[in-house]
Amino acid sequence: MAKISLKDRIVFITGASAGIGAACAQAFAAEGARLLLAARRLERLEAMEVDLLEAGAAAVHAFRLDVQDREAVEAAIANLPAEWRAIDVLVNNAGLSRGLDKLWEGKAQDWEEMIDTNVKGVLWVTRAVAPGMVKRGRGHVVNLGSTAQELAYPGGAVYCGTKAAVKLINDGLREDLLGTPIRVSDIGAGMVETEFSEVRFRGDQERAAKVYQNITPLTADDMADAIVWATTRPAHVNVAHMILTTIDQANSIMFNRR
Repeated sequence: MAKISLKDRIVFITGASAGIGAACAQAFAAEGARLLLAARRLERLEAMEVDLLEAGAAAVHAFRLDVQDREAVEAAIANLPAEWRAIDVLVNNAGLSRGLDKLWEGKAQDWEEMIDTNVKGVLWVTRAVAPGMVKRGRGHVVNLGSTAQELAYPGGAVYCGTKAAVKLINDGLREDLLGTPIRVSDIGAGMVETEFSEVRFRGDQERAAKVYQNITPLTADDMADAIVWATTRPAHVNVAHMILTTIDQANSIMFNRR
């Protein structure tokens, strides 16, 4: 059967201003999709618009959103212009990690930010978008997973816990939607060179750079390619769970550094 065409379909990407989110915007633009982009840094989204239209996007609509804020999420989705409400694909990309402290030395602020963004943010956005998909009888929810959801690593207990939660929320959502045409996918990332480590270490670029030393990491484009592939499979095919790693990574704790 033929793959699904995303031409003129509305693709909503959270955390779209950088990294995997921005790469997804470019990849879906090449499919001719209409891009609904959200992030905390609206100025970055606005700066991307011309390039996305040149890449093939049918249209772009960007707005500022912090997925941690439930009321803001609900209001943003409820108040979308009429022509942007029929969301076909949701990419729950917004997420982050903070710190690399041992659990018993961890900072409450870091924990709250990770839980509120990585877990609650996925819940708030999905809760706001999925009912419309069910009502229209079409849609695909993609959640960004991680090798961290499969195996915890030292100093990452809370982050790994949030990603494990995303995997189970993803699987539970797929069960809850059984009997509908809505597809639900967990696409997990191994080591990807983006702003992720710089955010984790709160702007310490030197420390962030060491994460990727002597290794060939994935790129954001690698992840975007996999996400677009999953969303364009024939309608009866659901990519339930997929993990991508660089050839230099076995899991979240084993790496080949040259």
